[in-house]
Amino acid sequence: MWTEHDLPDLRWDAVIDASTGTGVPARAVELVEPGGRVVFIGLAARPSEVDTRRLVLKDVTATGVLSGSGGLAGTVELYASGRVDPRPLVAATVGLDEAAAVLAGERRPGWGTGPKIHIDPGVRSRHAGR
Repeated sequence: MWTEHDLPDLRWDAVIDASTGTGVPARAVELVEPGGRVVFIGLAARPSEVDTRRLVLKDVTATGVLSGSGGLAGTVELYASGRVDPRPLVAATVGLDEAAAVLAGERRPGWGTGPKIHIDPGVRSRHAGR
């Protein structure tokens, strides 16, 4: 696995952005070959900017996580078997009453440092009735 700092100077047929970096989606489009594919799985805390002119002029196919979910069966198996522990990824679990605030980017003090916030309809949030 490479980081941004040691990435080889190559062009790629496909790039998967599973990061939370705001600049990575634009970099992924820059690195993919014309006619290539970029899959966006990661979500940054702030909006990311991608120059759609680069997408169009390079004829890049951009796909979001839901479009690629059929390819995640192996990942689901790793989590289901317990070989991968998802707990460090989840900063908090909230109920539906907080879903709108979470999707708008709110992050409460005291939540963990993980990049994900789990919305569970069965959870009654502590902040209900605000």
